[in-house]
Amino acid sequence: GIILTPKPSPKPRINGAMIFGVRPGHPFLYRIAATGDRPMTFGAKGLPEGLALDSNTGIITGSTATRGTHKVSLTAENALGKATRELRVVVGDEIALTPMMGWNDFCAFRWEVTEKDIRAAADAMVSTGLADHGYCYVDIDGCWTAKVGSDDPEISGPARDADGNILPNKRFGDMKALADYIHSKGLKAGIYTGPGPRTCAGWIASYGYEAQDAKRFAEWGYDLLKYDLCSYREVWKNNGLEEQKKPYALMGRLLKEQNRDIVFSMCQYGGAKVWEWGKEVGGNAWRTAGDIGFDHARYTAAFKENGLEKWAGPGHWNDPDFIAIGRVLGRPTRLTPNEQYSYVSLWSLLAAPMIVSCDLTKMDDFTLSLLSNDEVLEVNQDPLGQQAHRVAQQDDADVWAKDMEDGSKAIGLFNRGEFPIEVTAKWSDVGVSGKQRVRDLWRQKDLGVFSDSFGTEIPRHGAVMLRVWPE
Repeated sequence: GIILTPKPSPKPRINGAMIFGVRPGHPFLYRIAATGDRPMTFGAKGLPEGLALDSNTGIITGSTATRGTHKVSLTAENALGKATRELRVVVGDEIALTPMMGWNDFCAFRWEVTEKDIRAAADAMVSTGLADHGYCYVDIDGCWTAKVGSDDPEISGPARDADGNILPNKRFGDMKALADYIHSKGLKAGIYTGPGPRTCAGWIASYGYEAQDAKRFAEWGYDLLKYDLCSYREVWKNNGLEEQKKPYALMGRLLKEQNRDIVFSMCQYGGAKVWEWGKEVGGNAWRTAGDIGFDHARYTAAFKENGLEKWAGPGHWNDPDFIAIGRVLGRPTRLTPNEQYSYVSLWSLLAAPMIVSCDLTKMDDFTLSLLSNDEVLEVNQDPLGQQAHRVAQQDDADVWAKDMEDGSKAIGLFNRGEFPIEVTAKWSDVGVSGKQRVRDLWRQKDLGVFSDSFGTEIPRHGAVMLRVWPE
């Protein structure tokens, strides 16, 4: 069968990020992600002062001014048992301590997106169970403002009110009510604009109104801003380093001045080696290349991130773009199942933002199984925040590895070629020695103890994801 991920147990299991950053005094929102039969009751011992848990929904809210790392013991209990896990709440200056997990509308709806689609995605994130695996961002990708020069009454109209405040188009209504709706489910809301006069698709953006827009997004209650370069290229003096940095440094500073945490997702397509300065201008993630597209060649471009791992870490991530699988632009993905396993394995190992872009309301079992393997997602969300790098390559065989906080290693074996081949991870390449307990993460199955290496046949464009611990 093509579905490798076992179905979650009916007993409780707590998933999602094990570490969570919030700035002092800012609104706090964390939904305990847990699989298992409902009804379920949640508990949280050791919450910092000012935070409270709703024991029925598992949603923690409030705000706290107490700086430091607070160790919170989470519980999830149903008729079949009780799960316990530690959550470290870090009250300080850093947010996005693990890569963002969530959804963006772009590959599902492009320029036709409406508020209804965004609300339906928030509903689907809960009903499909994705929220129980740690997915929490529901992000709008443009097309919510007025379109420049359009005569379509739905999307034309005033760009801003008399005071210069940015306005939604008629496909979107009250932007604050939309964020509140997303928050009511324990999820986070993401919004989109750009430093130029227009977005890539020609809709109103933020040039000349940056401070006002940052303030408005915070008032509305958005938790993430994707800031897309687009038409800024028409107003910059040149594409040199200082001009590339300028608009991002401005917005990065403005977001930090708001009274809520807004993750800054920079989108300027990897220009001017953004990974070297993205953190310095306030970025929490930055795109490392162009838009993902829908074919094999596009997602495999992420293999080029080898060497960029030294720029990534908690709060600051290299972003190879969306996970565009499932139904994209109204039809099923063209990628084979093996290619999709490679895609998700690579994103997980790269500690990349796991932002899915497909129609969540029409997800099949296979797509859901790819996105909801908790052992694979644990590699992505590991609190150490290390990005994998290539440790060996021979012909079409690639071996990638990363350190995990518990002392284990996560390993990806990839076949980039057109025919099945044997791919072997040598312990000397991976950086371990002696006997290692090897687990297949996609199948969630122990494979045994191996002393020098582990090898297996991998089909065309396929991948195997392992985790190894010293025996």
